[in-house]
Amino acid sequence: MNRRDFLGGGARALAGAALLPGLTGAAPRKPNIVVILADDLGYAGIGVQGCADIPTPHIDSIAAAGIRCTDGYVTCPVCAPTRAGLLTGRYQQRFGFEHNPGPEAAAAANFGLPREEPTLAERLRAAGYATGMVGKWHVGYREGLRPSERGFDEFFGFLSGATNYLPGRARSDRILRGTKPVQEREYLTTAFGREAEAFIDRHATHPFFLYLAFNAVHSPLEATDAYRDRVADISDPKRRTHAAMLVAMDDAVGRTLEALRRHKLERDTLVIFLSDNGGPTPQTTSSNAPLRGYKGQVTEGGIRVPFLLRWTGRLPAGRVYREPIASLNIVPTALAAAGAPASGEKRLDGVNLLPFLAGGRGGAPHEQLTWRFGEQAAIRKGDWKLLRARGGPWELYNLREDIGEKKNLASSEGRRVRELEGAWNAWNAQLKPPAWRREGGRAGAARGGVEERFRMLDRNGDGRITADEAPNARLLNRLDANRDGAVTLEEAAAGMRRPRR
Repeated sequence: MNRRDFLGGGARALAGAALLPGLTGAAPRKPNIVVILADDLGYAGIGVQGCADIPTPHIDSIAAAGIRCTDGYVTCPVCAPTRAGLLTGRYQQRFGFEHNPGPEAAAAANFGLPREEPTLAERLRAAGYATGMVGKWHVGYREGLRPSERGFDEFFGFLSGATNYLPGRARSDRILRGTKPVQEREYLTTAFGREAEAFIDRHATHPFFLYLAFNAVHSPLEATDAYRDRVADISDPKRRTHAAMLVAMDDAVGRTLEALRRHKLERDTLVIFLSDNGGPTPQTTSSNAPLRGYKGQVTEGGIRVPFLLRWTGRLPAGRVYREPIASLNIVPTALAAAGAPASGEKRLDGVNLLPFLAGGRGGAPHEQLTWRFGEQAAIRKGDWKLLRARGGPWELYNLREDIGEKKNLASSEGRRVRELEGAWNAWNAQLKPPAWRREGGRAGAARGGVEERFRMLDRNGDGRITADEAPNARLLNRLDANRDGAVTLEEAAAGMRRPRR
């Protein structure tokens, strides 16, 4: 990445803002910032990205009134590290946040976004913004690392990586308002839409930052009958539930956008929508077509996501932008929109996208984008991408000609492989080793992981996983030690310790 891409000073942020007509001087107020993050939504998960069987009119409207970025990336193919990079504008490996933590009870003692890494909420609150978060946090469990302690004036959601959606069932994680547990009685995605709308209603007369981080469409696959009825033409049960969950999220996004319309804030609000990683297709049916791979992989299907931006009157409507961008860009872009300096000792890896998206600046925002996730590695420079899967050799692809990464050119493009490998190694040398690993081998971590998975599968909260709740009959049969047709938590924990035959 070249030097100008790393510059994050106030002068550059304000200069970027000045490229947009009316952004400085004549603007009656600082713009609001709304960041909407979907969970495990694949590249082809919404209508504007090619999904034909699930209606997503409200999410699609962001693209219709704004910009759809075809080559939008996140910094990791799993949840927590992506969120750490998004909230700081820095590659999360710079501060050791490389892996998911596992459930709260089993997480490493040092898990969390370090206090010395400022969040977007902390930066915008210092600039006079009201700040609120609704949804899934997943970047810190301990005191001092929770949303209300990392820049958010208001918080409604949960701290962990997943929880149940339906009311009346044992939740995998508590729902909190601030730091106090609450009893939520609505379908959780609907509740998140309600809370986002209420936050906008409370702060409509003052600049605000809203971080709406859904857990939809992450497992467990749970939906109300009313939402399942709206996609009744989908025959596959798993796909139908996934579709119902997505329709519920689209409704919640619509509720949020309607609140902006009602308060006449569309011209005063930058809205950004993206997913935290690619879809885990075998588990949830979330589609990454035409990309290769899934969540957890540095292939395109794991790291390229739907990425939409809208700012009525400031960004062109209906534009398709094809240069590579990243979730790292959200912090400097939001700060530039707000006229807030991106100051501090920590240099930002992201760049202000506004001049590029508004048409005032040509070229690519980034010279290169890079990834490291354990043994997996990747770098994209222009149309070329070099990647290394776990335990494998380097692979090389020309994404302009081969978006599906089907033709490995490494053997015929040795010079390019060496060039990109050298650039990746130079970047990698700047990073810290992982501060923790989810796969720690500790008995507590192992049981914690089993318990988290058990609670998600136990959809009716009765303490038993039955045939209609198990992901497949083979697993149920393997874990059902007493052959009563159901699996308890004790059977699941014991079964996971037994070697497979």
